[in-house]
Amino acid sequence: MFKQLRNKFLILNLSIISIMMIIAFFSIYLITHNNVNKNIDIELRKILEFNKKPNDGPRDMKLGFDKKDTPPDRSLSFTLTIDSKGNILDSSSAFTMEDTFYEAAKQEALSENTDKGKFKLDGYYWAFIKMHHMDGYKLVFLDITSQQGILTNLIYTFLAVALAMLIVIFFISRFFANKSIEPIKEAFDKQKQFIGDASHELKTPLAVINTNVDVLLSNGEESIDSQAKWLHYIKSEVERMTKLTNDLLYLTQMDYSDMKMIFSEFNLSETIEDVILTMEAVIFENDISLDYDIEPNLTIQGNNEQIKQVVMILLDNALKYTNLKGKVNITLKKSHNNVLLSVTNTGKGIPEEHLSKIFDRFYRVDKSRSRNSGGYGLGLAIAKAIIEQHGGKISASSILNKSTTFTVELPFVK
Repeated sequence: MFKQLRNKFLILNLSIISIMMIIAFFSIYLITHNNVNKNIDIELRKILEFNKKPNDGPRDMKLGFDKKDTPPDRSLSFTLTIDSKGNILDSSSAFTMEDTFYEAAKQEALSENTDKGKFKLDGYYWAFIKMHHMDGYKLVFLDITSQQGILTNLIYTFLAVALAMLIVIFFISRFFANKSIEPIKEAFDKQKQFIGDASHELKTPLAVINTNVDVLLSNGEESIDSQAKWLHYIKSEVERMTKLTNDLLYLTQMDYSDMKMIFSEFNLSETIEDVILTMEAVIFENDISLDYDIEPNLTIQGNNEQIKQVVMILLDNALKYTNLKGKVNITLKKSHNNVLLSVTNTGKGIPEEHLSKIFDRFYRVDKSRSRNSGGYGLGLAIAKAIIEQHGGKISASSILNKSTTFTVELPFVK
């Protein structure tokens, strides 16, 4: 599908560029062609006017102009004077030419039935102009082989340049087409992965609920108290599904809602201290050591509840993956125009190849622990969405078998 999309983009791009090149080249050729023809016409008329001068001095019959006059600057040309019957009465040329050539040139000119035109004779291109003279005509011929060569070479040059440009543009377009397709492909793959993961996560609790309902139906004569265990299983799975759907709806709202959250200034230091207080019992039960260094009175602009949710996600994540009798460290400090929050926990750490993916939805480094720990792999995705909405950044770093650190950077309000 993406290959076809890329090919369509390439074809469209090359078609547009080809049309633009054809228009540009045709315009250049047309302008050049008109200029060349205009110059040829001017030169023919100059020769004609020169040959119309009265014979008031000695005339060189071979060259066809008065010796006291200077002929116009021109290439090879000659003039024929013919009568009404088409017989050549006189000829003048700067070069000696055979009578058969004059006759052939005359026939070509008269066959055109126009006062001026072009023809090819003996491998050369000639332009002519015809003017009535006494009872016949005066024909002026001009060699335009070089001009025609310029126009022909211009066409070949355009074709060569167009071919070279299309080859270069093809590779450039393919490069940018691939670059353009990458975000679409990535978004499609993520959507596909998202649907698959969501379906998988929903399938497990639905299967558990279905199994427990079957057990209840098979024991229809039993009392509710005796079947309370199965009902608790069903309730537990319903709660898990409710949390999952709420998280998915929250992420969707964060991604696609045009509504802006109401931000206000609040004391981030106090917010983090409140979260630590609420989590102290859980930390104590898990036999984990907690150290924190909170710089007081650091104020930011944002939504207090959302930032509190981010801190709880990071702290809960740290508690889940801290090793037995491990340590969690929380620091909050001001750095230039930002506040930096870091949450570090000891433990197995995160392999480097997973660090760039842990903020993706449903992504878990250790998938085997997901159900035991109660997570779906959405917490860090939610945290990232909230931080980005606040104009901040969130990142992770890890040292294998030692520690993992999550860092949040938010704009500081003075």
